[in-house]
Amino acid sequence: MATYLAHYKSPAAADVRGSGVFEFESDARANTKDNLRDARLKMLETFGKDAASWNIEKVEKKTAKSEALDGQLTLDFRPEKKRRRRRTKEYW
Repeated sequence: MATYLAHYKSPAAADVRGSGVFEFESDARANTKDNLRDARLKMLETFGKDAASWNIEKVEKKTAKSEALDGQLTLDFRPEKKRRRRRTKEYW
């Protein structure tokens, strides 16, 4: 199973407004009917009946560098890179 991120948004006339991203797992490829169905089911499980009118805008595969919904902040202890000094322009 692969992990995907689904972006959702509620319609303007909805009682409960919402937009954001949630994470789900699916065997199907991204943006196929089966994948969107899995995303829809996970959204309804997570948010309940309020999410019945919400639309899923896009689905993308979660990468290792994806910062959305990791829940864990990462600290970078690598030394800072040296900045290259640019050569000054000579005007004649």
